[in-house]
Amino acid sequence: MSRYLVVVEKAKSNFAAYLPDVPGCVATGKTRAEVLSRMRKAFSMHVAGLKEDGLPVPEAVSSADYVGI
Repeated sequence: MSRYLVVVEKAKSNFAAYLPDVPGCVATGKTRAEVLSRMRKAFSMHVAGLKEDGLPVPEAVSSADYVGI
């Protein structure tokens, strides 16, 4: 099972998320928990659509780390 990086950003009045390795797969929500839940559903639907269309599922290659000052 591959694990995909989810980038979550705080917007003005909500949260937005995307998968860097899966172009076009995005989600929004009022809370961080909600956007992550919606992203899981969006990703599942996105993968099902790719498979239905006979397209490959992108490989999970992104990673993340933190730096401080």
